[in-house]
Amino acid sequence: MAEDNLKQARTLRHIIVGGGMAGILAAIKLKEKGEAFILFEKADKLGGTWRDNRYPGLTCDVPAHAYTYSFEPYAEWQKFYATGEEIRVYFEKTAKKYDVLQHMRFGCEVTSCTWDDEKSVWQVGLANGEVHEADVVTAASGVLHHVTMPDINGLNDFQGDIVHSARWDDRVKTDNVRVGIIGNGSTGVQIVTALQKTASQVVHFQRSPQWIMPVPQFDYSDEEREAFRKDPALIDAIRNNPDYWASIYRFTAAIMNVDGDELAEVQKICEDNLNNSVTDPVLREKLRPDYRVGCKRLIYSWCYYDAVQQPNVDVEREGISHIEANGVRLKNGALIELDTLVLATGFQADRFIRPTVVLGRNGKSLDDVWQPTPTAYFAVTIPEFPNFFMLNGPSGPVGNFSLIDIAERQWDYIEQVLAPLRAGDAAQVAPSVEAHQDFEKRRADAARKTVFGSGCSSWYLDATGVPATWPWSYQDFADAMANPDFDAYIYQ
Repeated sequence: MAEDNLKQARTLRHIIVGGGMAGILAAIKLKEKGEAFILFEKADKLGGTWRDNRYPGLTCDVPAHAYTYSFEPYAEWQKFYATGEEIRVYFEKTAKKYDVLQHMRFGCEVTSCTWDDEKSVWQVGLANGEVHEADVVTAASGVLHHVTMPDINGLNDFQGDIVHSARWDDRVKTDNVRVGIIGNGSTGVQIVTALQKTASQVVHFQRSPQWIMPVPQFDYSDEEREAFRKDPALIDAIRNNPDYWASIYRFTAAIMNVDGDELAEVQKICEDNLNNSVTDPVLREKLRPDYRVGCKRLIYSWCYYDAVQQPNVDVEREGISHIEANGVRLKNGALIELDTLVLATGFQADRFIRPTVVLGRNGKSLDDVWQPTPTAYFAVTIPEFPNFFMLNGPSGPVGNFSLIDIAERQWDYIEQVLAPLRAGDAAQVAPSVEAHQDFEKRRADAARKTVFGSGCSSWYLDATGVPATWPWSYQDFADAMANPDFDAYIYQ
């Protein structure tokens, strides 16, 4: 009788962990299916990285009209590259429009996810002591949300204002004062370009310079926004711009083939940008990286080289010895006196859903499985963790393209894998150990040969020094998400 009941079509109960871009996507898709779900968000409102990050100069490095859900184009973007605040507003409006806010519980931190072998369900524990039951858990907790504090002696001795870029405090003084910025990723670059306009002095501390890809930035006029409202095809034309997609395919081809024409082309664009933009030969060489373009995450900027050539900006390549009450002491003994210190030192990119304790079959711990480094089958599922899915999980595609697009493709994959459960043909699904091991070996072998593994230090590298990324083309990823290998999965 139990078998007959199992084979009846059923509605699954879902819990989504995280209220950022991917969690909102999952909520909208589940509501469309009419399935029961709750989204738990530890913060007091949605938005994810676009809620947490509010630093001056924050913009997305994907064109605004390409950084939207495919089903929800947006006519109101103010600029070609949108600000963080605009993006946060877009997600809030979208969640409201699709009526998923009623399914979201804020201020609810998920502390544990425990698979119940007997009942074939997840028991999800919250920090407030509540326990909720679900057939499926989707971890949409994101990648970049656990901040990295720099390991610099004396950090607590600084007597001025000090702030991490992902924990911005509007009370921090930046106007008409001396500001030091530690960190040279996209965040550090954007903060420099913003604060150069208002600070009396900006010092950009760099361990290594970055390659800068030149991109356009411009405002959309009221007339253009009105045209977008009246004719969404104009938005589609931007989203589907052949030049934009050519740059995506060029970049993923460049990643895979370090000796290919595509990487040489990107290298030349960035080298020409540096050579033609920076007039002072000493500063130009100070800003020249000693690694291949793309080894670190490529920085998109239309104004960084202009900003660092202004008289109130200094680029400091001398290493930091320690922090003192009045500023930064360099290894050569010089003291850079500062009023404010900004830490643009990034995130712990290997945490994902952790520190949530996740226990799979027979109490198997995700922390143990993810030693020495996180892995997942096609970045979405893990053996022995049934009905547990990740959006933008370990070894997923990273680069200068839309993670919304990536998450949408991953959700399509998840929907297909879940179909037998909805049909009542199984109660649980997870990839086989063998399928995961085979995938991870192929992925790691390919990743070592990409430009990410060509000899620089970056947050792309895992604890073993292997790039924790998708090492094949964008089209390979799209095809893999569209066509799951069901033989790799064990349905029970």
